[in-house]
Amino acid sequence: MHLPRQLGSLHDLPDTPQAYDAVLADVTEQALARLTPEGSLEHPDCVDDIGDTSLGITSLLAFAWQRGKDPRLPEAVRRSLAFHLRERVYTDDNPGYPNLRVRDSGLPYARYTLAAGAHPIGDWPSTVWALLQAVNVLDTADGLVDDGQRAELLEVARGYWSWLTEATFFNPQEAGNQAIGCVVGGLMLARHLPAEEGRRVRSRALELYDGKIRAHRVADRGALLPPEHGGAYDNNYGPISLSFLAQAHRVSGEEIFAEDGDALARYLDARLTGGGFDNGGPRYSEQHSGFESVLGLRYFGARIGSDLGRYRGDTRWGRHAAKPDGGVDGHFAWMLVWQIQDTTPWHRVPARGPARHQLRAGTVSVAFDSRMTPAVIEAAGSYLLPAAVDRQHGFGPVLDGFLFCRPMGEVRVRDLRADGLTAKLVTKPVVGRDHVLRHVRSLYVTDGTTLWTTVAVERLPGTPYLLAGLPYAEDDGERVRRTARAAVSSAGGLRLTHPEAEGDAYFDARAERTQEQAAFALAADPRGYGDPDEGWKHLVASTALEAGPVADAPDDLHVFAVRYGIEEPFALSVAWDEEGLTVRTDAFTAVLGADDARGEPELTLRAVS
Repeated sequence: MHLPRQLGSLHDLPDTPQAYDAVLADVTEQALARLTPEGSLEHPDCVDDIGDTSLGITSLLAFAWQRGKDPRLPEAVRRSLAFHLRERVYTDDNPGYPNLRVRDSGLPYARYTLAAGAHPIGDWPSTVWALLQAVNVLDTADGLVDDGQRAELLEVARGYWSWLTEATFFNPQEAGNQAIGCVVGGLMLARHLPAEEGRRVRSRALELYDGKIRAHRVADRGALLPPEHGGAYDNNYGPISLSFLAQAHRVSGEEIFAEDGDALARYLDARLTGGGFDNGGPRYSEQHSGFESVLGLRYFGARIGSDLGRYRGDTRWGRHAAKPDGGVDGHFAWMLVWQIQDTTPWHRVPARGPARHQLRAGTVSVAFDSRMTPAVIEAAGSYLLPAAVDRQHGFGPVLDGFLFCRPMGEVRVRDLRADGLTAKLVTKPVVGRDHVLRHVRSLYVTDGTTLWTTVAVERLPGTPYLLAGLPYAEDDGERVRRTARAAVSSAGGLRLTHPEAEGDAYFDARAERTQEQAAFALAADPRGYGDPDEGWKHLVASTALEAGPVADAPDDLHVFAVRYGIEEPFALSVAWDEEGLTVRTDAFTAVLGADDARGEPELTLRAVS
């Protein structure tokens, strides 16, 4: 079973002018064949997200005409624009819409669904999208539509902005991508308004960004991020927010958008595996955006000097939004326009220098969460997630059902590269059920092909084991598919266990259910509205790799050693000597030395020749 939206890396999509012209040519032929006598360009199956879709196709046709001057397009643009202005601009309040601040304003807005009161909650983002489609048409309409139609569209766009920022609460869904999109719409609209009015709209857009978005950023893994549906980051909408920040910087030149985009890009770079796999989010945990992410990943990948395009997107949406039959949907048309307009090349090599929340070399990567516990481990094309035991999730020593991975104090990190090896030492204080403070030292070393993990902790009473991950997915070359195994070995014995109980709170990797499906089943609200990250926290137990302690460890320590990426057994010895705790394998020798004057742990590393 393949994960439905973890498809190809987005930088693999051709992005030459010729490739984009071919995309626009295909859209043109579909649109001309679809155009109804009334002027609609909506997909016949479109029900939700409908209020802006015909106008979105109109914007693509206007953009295509600007590039190629196809003589068939002016009439299609005029007819379809007239359809939107006549049939898809609503000025009467939608019954049941909960987010109005002004009743009966008469301002125009776009509906998420057309029937009055059917599903009004989506009207705010639909109006943001309609504003963006409108300003894209205004950008390309010179010589294409008459002055009267252009003036009418400008008046509607002005009204959309007023409805979004005056008649309703701003960003009612707490969705960063929608809110930043609204700001972008205001910045683009301002360029079409008389000078003084344009300055006011631009100033208001910047004020909203600073006071309503930036001031409410959420911290995760050392970064401040625009909140997404109440959480810090969503792997579908986060890259879309990055694209909005790119466009905001492109059209405004304001450095604040570049700074915040750089921060979000570095965060994404750290959480993303080398193979482009990512999961987690407060709205979707495995649904990935496609072309909507390209602008941001490409623009900010170049700025921070990293291969963000490795992000595995939904390449079925590699060029534009599409219905199940493959037919074009205009819902995200503005992003395709901006993606084509921006000519930033892909940066295709990893960022230089260590990142606190990531270890990456060759085909091995570890993304760490805020507690410096692995969130994803990648080795030999397999992806492992944190396993669950007794409602506790992570990687770390376990004794009597208690997982030692939650820090009680500052977590220290030391990065080192030597002799072709890349290493990270993580030291965290933890407290067990006996209230005794212990220090868990986790050493991660990779040669770019396999990953050695050595975990040492003050000796525990009883028989502990290391919770070493949940084998979840693997790369089959072009797609990511579910799995229940991974190439892993241990110096202290290894077993793969599965939950004995059944039900939503138990995740067996051998079943076909995906992590996202399981997470939504445990979430408080329905799929798409519940928080899968929060739901997943209610998981009681999962499939897990469990490693026993190394037999010849020092008397005062329990030591565990696991090697990811290969199943053959390996030799390891651990001993105290005058330099510190020395770890020896057939590939390297590492010394975990005493803390320096600032309390930072010393680490030395050398390869075995």
